[in-house]
Amino acid sequence: MWNYSEKVKDHFFNPRNARVVDNANAVGDVGSLSCGDALRLMLRVDPQSETILEAGFQTFGCGSAIASSSALTELIIGRTLAQAEQVTNQQIADYLDGLPPQKMHCSVMGQEALRAAIAHYRGETLIDEHEEGALICKCFGVDEGQIRRAVLSNGLTTLEEVINYTKAGGGCTACHEKIELALADILAKHPQAAAVVTAEKDPHWQEVVDAITELRPHIQADGGDMSLLSVNNHTVTVSLSGSCSGCMMTDMTLAWLQQKLMERTGCYMDVVAA
Repeated sequence: MWNYSEKVKDHFFNPRNARVVDNANAVGDVGSLSCGDALRLMLRVDPQSETILEAGFQTFGCGSAIASSSALTELIIGRTLAQAEQVTNQQIADYLDGLPPQKMHCSVMGQEALRAAIAHYRGETLIDEHEEGALICKCFGVDEGQIRRAVLSNGLTTLEEVINYTKAGGGCTACHEKIELALADILAKHPQAAAVVTAEKDPHWQEVVDAITELRPHIQADGGDMSLLSVNNHTVTVSLSGSCSGCMMTDMTLAWLQQKLMERTGCYMDVVAA
């Protein structure tokens, strides 16, 4: 049984704005019925002020999907499009007093629908990221772009988190390796963006930073380098470059860092290289 908050239950049993909006001039569709979750977000936007006057939705999915859609409309009515663009999936979840980790993808679906609706209003065509090799999860139609946005917006660092936030890999599991490769690539290319979110939620962040700062001069002396990507739930992910990339001594370096971290934090820490 999922541990739902009272607000989630309220927005599921008494959804706000679950209706078709007449004269909607911004519509965003995400998901699909075949995948188990689908959301159509409809907005009536004032052309002069670009203020969202009305918002409605039609959702096919679980209670969390309906509650997240309801919460989204409450968050954006009365806001300008520029303000609505700043609404994150975490704010949707927070508005509902939290969602179970396995249901966070429902809040992400709401954010994606809002993104699509605003693009529709502006006459923009969202880039089709289903290029060859970019479609990661065939079961739920999740592409690399969706995973990238979820990772960078929420500081995701593990396969389990990506599944919870996007549903990718939650079906047949055949794409798990693709997800892990995509995740490693995203964290390696965007270490600062991912680190900022992670720093805010992990109590051991500064201790890890201090340990790596102590270790780096020794690594750099041998022509290598190490960058911190994330700290989450006792798992530290680092990026190795230079002579450290593919070095036979990599395991020893990670083991040294792991030992130092356990001495500093007083708890078990797992160190992995992306």
